[in-house]
Amino acid sequence: MDNNLELVRIIGDRIESSPRRQITFAEYMDLALYHPQHGYYASNAERISESGDFLTSPHLADDFGEMLATQLEQIWQILGEPQLFSIVEMGAGRGLLAAQILAYAQREYPDFCRSIDYIIIETAPAMILAQQARLKDLPVRWCDWAEIPDRSINGCFLSNELIDAFPVHQVVKIEDKLQEVYVTLGDRDLVLTEKIDELSTDKLERYWQLNQIDLLGDRYPDKYRTEVNLAALAWLDLVFKKLQRGYIISIDYGYTADRYYNPMRSQGTLQCYYQHAHHNDPYLNIGNQDLTAHVDFTALQNYGELLGLHTVGFTQQGMFLMALGLGERIAAISSSGGDIQSLLQRRQNLHQLIDPMGLGKFGVSIQSQGLTPEERDKSLTGLSLG
Repeated sequence: MDNNLELVRIIGDRIESSPRRQITFAEYMDLALYHPQHGYYASNAERISESGDFLTSPHLADDFGEMLATQLEQIWQILGEPQLFSIVEMGAGRGLLAAQILAYAQREYPDFCRSIDYIIIETAPAMILAQQARLKDLPVRWCDWAEIPDRSINGCFLSNELIDAFPVHQVVKIEDKLQEVYVTLGDRDLVLTEKIDELSTDKLERYWQLNQIDLLGDRYPDKYRTEVNLAALAWLDLVFKKLQRGYIISIDYGYTADRYYNPMRSQGTLQCYYQHAHHNDPYLNIGNQDLTAHVDFTALQNYGELLGLHTVGFTQQGMFLMALGLGERIAAISSSGGDIQSLLQRRQNLHQLIDPMGLGKFGVSIQSQGLTPEERDKSLTGLSLG
């Protein structure tokens, strides 16, 4: 076990100071990932790398960001080629995606590039330092949410593998009643254990109404356990308030609600990543492993509609990238010349981006706000194969 002992003590103190000596799993996950000194994301940007715990699509090939740049340039055209087009990337990792988008825009779309105001919203100090080092020669600025005025963004909010790392509540059906999973201290010093108790907020019950899913129905077995990502809805609230006109592109692994809350998926989707291996025990390697849960894209779309967002479309990453021209790039590899080993590696990396059993099955959700009817009628290239 590779625990950050200082973080475990902090979590223990939080539990001890709580009225019932327990905290929600969401609060535990928030501390484990985002504590400003000892959380998983706060302390070491190298965790997202070949030598770390996991890789994201931008690590495999620049083509991922280049395809997104192509889609963003079309969005710029749809919005009337504004002189100022904001791209707000939330949770930018080590800055690879921003570098890919901006370099390709400079090379292929100079008019579009001159209009770009690239903003990164990042909370992890280690990630900010890594981003600033990589992007030091590119026109990027860093903001927190408070520095972005309401209804000020014209352009696109963009995220890749962000929502899956939001802290989730865990709920469990016990004897026809919905209850919540809490984290408390066990009999031994600083040993964490789980406790089942009443729901911490009525927002958890309202969540199922949003998805029109009845976990208390006969389809779901006793002790059925799953997650609720209330933080994702709060995040969408915030994005909606800041966006005046444009799009929201969210890329992540997840399902529509009917698949997410399949009665056969009785233990939820929570996964832990440590040194490129995954398991399902969130109380190992505390502060030194990633914790994620799949995204419920139906909830994002339905909640967005309630706010006033328009659901543009939903597809899989493989289809999205192929529609934007990745297939042509793969086909051209064999005739491009060069070292055979390098060509084979490039082909393999591009195939990984569209692999229907891997990254290719990631979801791509696109929503819009403030468009005219004529603009809403214009189809996005990335959704043309959906």
